[in-house]
Amino acid sequence: MKSTAIRNALRSGIKRSRSVQARSSIRAPTTTQIRPYSLFNSPHPSKPPPYGQPHPTSHPHLLKPNELTPGVPPEEYEQRRRKLMESLGEGSKVICMGGTVKLMSQSIFYRFRQATDFYYLTGFDEPDATLVLESAPSTSRGYRYTLFVPPKDAHDALWEGERAGVEGAITIFGADEAHPNTSLSTYLPSYLNISTNETIYASLPPKTSSSLSSQPFVPPSPRRRSSLLKLFSNSSSSSPSELNPNDPPHLLLAAALSTEHAKPLERPIQQLRMIKSPIELKMMKTAADISSAAHAKVMRFAEPHRKERELEATFEYECSMRGAGRQAYVPVVASGANALVIHYTRNDCVLDPNDLVLIDAGCEYNMYCSDITRTFPVSGKFSEPQRDLYTAVLNAQKECVRRCTVEGGVTLSELHRASCGLLLEELRQIGFKLTVGDVERTLYPHFLSHHLGSDLHDCPTRDRSATLVEGNVISIEPGVYVPYDYKFPKAFHGLGIRIEDEVAFTKDGPMVLSANAPKEIVDVEAACQGLLD
Repeated sequence: MKSTAIRNALRSGIKRSRSVQARSSIRAPTTTQIRPYSLFNSPHPSKPPPYGQPHPTSHPHLLKPNELTPGVPPEEYEQRRRKLMESLGEGSKVICMGGTVKLMSQSIFYRFRQATDFYYLTGFDEPDATLVLESAPSTSRGYRYTLFVPPKDAHDALWEGERAGVEGAITIFGADEAHPNTSLSTYLPSYLNISTNETIYASLPPKTSSSLSSQPFVPPSPRRRSSLLKLFSNSSSSSPSELNPNDPPHLLLAAALSTEHAKPLERPIQQLRMIKSPIELKMMKTAADISSAAHAKVMRFAEPHRKERELEATFEYECSMRGAGRQAYVPVVASGANALVIHYTRNDCVLDPNDLVLIDAGCEYNMYCSDITRTFPVSGKFSEPQRDLYTAVLNAQKECVRRCTVEGGVTLSELHRASCGLLLEELRQIGFKLTVGDVERTLYPHFLSHHLGSDLHDCPTRDRSATLVEGNVISIEPGVYVPYDYKFPKAFHGLGIRIEDEVAFTKDGPMVLSANAPKEIVDVEAACQGLLD
């Protein structure tokens, strides 16, 4: 009886509640309320003026007030330009073209990366720009600095963001003079009209310049080059059909490089870029620290049955979370016998618990590259053959690093020859019956080292027989890749091991920028087992 009364009371209360809600929801119609937003004096946060790249006022989390680009003050760029012009001598002119946006397909573009020589001298990070430097001993600078940049454009700003524009090229980047890049072809003839005691140093944009991995740019035909050269000298003898004032600037420069007073800019600027300043070394150390931490995280993440692509994604994520802007190159994540392919980048296999994983990966931080390779066991423990082969490579690698001293006066070629001999002796100790030819032709077919900096393979024009000096940064990356060939001990078949560090030459000896990436066997196994977290 009591429970029935309670239920009836509850039902009655619910009905009354619903009735009240229904009555309260019936209201007289009202006019639409309009919020009184004003076109004037409406409070909103102040917004710094937009530029074509990060600026201390717009990105205080990236740049300090005295910096032109992250970590680099304008004085650093000023010093680089001055050193270049002093090295070229009086009567010299420099024309350096910046990078262009590259397309993956039709209108789908890759993320822009500035041409490194251009960026090294300017810090300007927009596409389709050109730098002109002219010797001017009577001025306080000793040279005249002109930039041709994309002009401000409302339509382009809607799609691509704001630009520094002509005014920003002067007020922010310190140019003596600036013009829209659309006028470059108009100005080029006067820059290229040089007297007998002058020399012009020019660089083409990356897509038309020669490199170690691409075919050299083919300049215009002799007839076309002749007409272009007449254009440079402001000659009116050419017929209108021969001259086209709308010729792309890189065609004009290509023709200019064929004159007796013109020289490529590559060598003189790379002579400067090879010697890293304290600011550059600090940037490269940060890039190496980020990549080293990411390598350690990947060792912990790797487990049987994970995919190589997952390790690649983990590495990229860890780098991004630590401030890296992008990867310096396509990562190599090679498990098992995939490591026998030096530049394996498919990264589409599944990890086997009995395999090693070779990861060659590094981030880019503020336009400086890192390049680190580590090899580790999926299981978290090296097997005996894996341990023996890893130790052989590690011993050779550490000895090569030890020889990276200013006092030693070594060259890249000498270091490579030493690495071949060291690997030969180490491999013989674990049962390989080899000649030096076996090492270089089959087991260790790549070169030991390359320069490192804003480009992954920095300063490619530098001779490998040149003495390495203070401020140079190189890779040290010996490796052994054992094919399924019975001339080699069967226990090592299918094993690929490479260990790579970044080494800076300092007056105090070799400084390993990538020292924080686990390398010793005890550290690698600890990282794999999560003991370094």
